[in-house]
Amino acid sequence: MSDYDLIIVGAGPAGLTGALYAGRSMLRTVLLEKGVPGGELLNTELIEDYPGFESVKGFELAEKMAAHALKFGTELVTDGVVSVEQQADGRFAAATESGATYRAPTVLLTAGGTPTKLGVPGEIEFAGKGVSYCAVCDGHFFRGDVLGVVGGGDAAAEEADFLTRYASKVHLIHRRDQLRASKIIQQRLFANSKIEVVWDTVVERIEGKAGAVSQLALRNAKTGVASTLVVGGVFVFVGFRPNTGIVRGHVKHDAGGYFITDEVMMTSIPGLFAAGDVRAQLTRQVTTAVGDATTAVIAATRYLAEWNERQEARGTQSRHAD
Repeated sequence: MSDYDLIIVGAGPAGLTGALYAGRSMLRTVLLEKGVPGGELLNTELIEDYPGFESVKGFELAEKMAAHALKFGTELVTDGVVSVEQQADGRFAAATESGATYRAPTVLLTAGGTPTKLGVPGEIEFAGKGVSYCAVCDGHFFRGDVLGVVGGGDAAAEEADFLTRYASKVHLIHRRDQLRASKIIQQRLFANSKIEVVWDTVVERIEGKAGAVSQLALRNAKTGVASTLVVGGVFVFVGFRPNTGIVRGHVKHDAGGYFITDEVMMTSIPGLFAAGDVRAQLTRQVTTAVGDATTAVIAATRYLAEWNERQEARGTQSRHAD
């Protein structure tokens, strides 16, 4: 069992930023990441909305952020975290897949989330090559194209509307005969002349040529009739699962499972901070993840100072009692 000041779970943009600020604050910090540092940056072909980089490949930005973060002394451990639990003494214990346990008075959870996949042929093959899960991130790559959006909830409807800023036409493909999106969002959707809803239809296959998406193989869920839809890209919004389940104990969260934090990114459990895609917020971008983590680590540094004062006071009381 190893003791630290701060445990950071997840090495995406939020986790790497947290490691940077923790290192600069001279905190004994361990950064636990199951895979290669970078998070969703590694699944993004090109980024053009991060300040200072007019255009940068996702993996290149990930490499730069990781090198910068680790320069200040944070320990990076490649190991998946299976649970985070607060113990009787107030410290947290993070248990990993390898059987190791790390302890600290503070934890920054930046474990991100996972977009729900369609699970159809071509989805993985064309990921980042016409298949996307973020309209704000990738919409500008499809100027003038015909696009497909899959889903029927608020996210799908809002993103379809957003994509009409770039696309010549957007087909919203939904497996049912009515949307799950809220009424006001539906009104905006139906009022947009560039959006056509394809009802009662599922995507069976994503097809492409020259290494990019070119069309969707569809099937009507009621009649069974097959068809194709020529598109330059497809955006999938059928769900998103934040990786918050590793935290043991009740943490206040919204209906989607995202942790609710205060203004300094602390959750309802004192000492447990959250940043990036695990936190309830308006939008999920690299820039917001970086900002969340900056605030969280500065707040964690102050929390630690108070924690150490309390521990010292308890030690003094114990010695006096003896």
